Amino acid sequence: MAEVKVKQESADPVDIESRIKDLCQQFPHGITDQVIQNDMPHVEAQQRAMAINRLLSMGQLDLLRNSTGLLYRLKDTQSASKMKGSDNQEKLVYQIIEDAGNKGIWSRDIRYKSNLPLTEINKILKNLESKKLIKAVKSVAASKKKVYMLYNLQPDRSVTGGAWYSDQDFESEFVEVLNQQCFKFLQTKAEAARESKQSPMVQRNSSFGSSHEVWKYICELGISKVELSMEDIETILNTLIYDGKVEMTIIAAKEGTVGCVDGQMKLYRSVNPIIQPTGLVKTPCGLCPVFDDCHEGGEISPSTCVYMTDWLEF
Repeated sequence: MAEVKVKQESADPVDIESRIKDLCQQFPHGITDQVIQNDMPHVEAQQRAMAINRLLSMGQLDLLRNSTGLLYRLKDTQSASKMKGSDNQEKLVYQIIEDAGNKGIWSRDIRYKSNLPLTEINKILKNLESKKLIKAVKSVAASKKKVYMLYNLQPDRSVTGGAWYSDQDFESEFVEVLNQQCFKFLQTKAEAARESKQSPMVQRNSSFGSSHEVWKYICELGISKVELSMEDIETILNTLIYDGKVEMTIIAAKEGTVGCVDGQMKLYRSVNPIIQPTGLVKTPCGLCPVFDDCHEGGEISPSTCVYMTDWLEF
């Protein structure tokens, strides 16, 4: 008996295009041709290619390249209007920078991802900067290098250094002022607890202050030109702990309580040392974690120790 072949009807091109766009919405980072093929096995390769090319020509899809091959991604309408009139190379560089987010990307990495010559990349970057589509931001990680990100993005703290840096310079005086004021707040709280004449346990408990209370106090002082977060204040409080001026305890707290994170709250209080530290402990050697490895002629040496030099000059 002769084999009977059933002729498969060709799918409607509009339906194919609509389904491809639906897939792109499901996978916003992009889809491969294999994903389309698996979703629509009845559609011939030629029909898929025609639908994809039509969507690309209408500016509804972006064509990207990664380590595994080509990716198709639904085009952002706002980005499409911004990049109107740009060539494919410029669009590719813009997409790479957009994907980097607010952490930015080095020009070297743009070159690696785009496979474009460095001279061409520099030309495109200058053009995009002149259009105010991207901006170059100096990173505290490498003073002589710049990262590129979209013009309207606020750089990540890992790029700018957060509140402790201004134009890539560490604001040591600002940090010291915050250090003093945080300690002053906790000292005042401890003194008020002692003057309350209550039982020792009640005095101890009332001498603690949460990081939120310290943060609120610093904000009300108005000594910072930049907006400080609770994380910033906790960083300062940690330095006070390392200096032996403050101790911290963690208690359980109800969700929704001010200053509570994951059901826990950090409390701090100032402490007074029982005895004053000896002169030796005050030297860099007294606190040095690599004291045992320090000797003349070695990689760690007293004669080359910058901390010892600073201490002697002080």
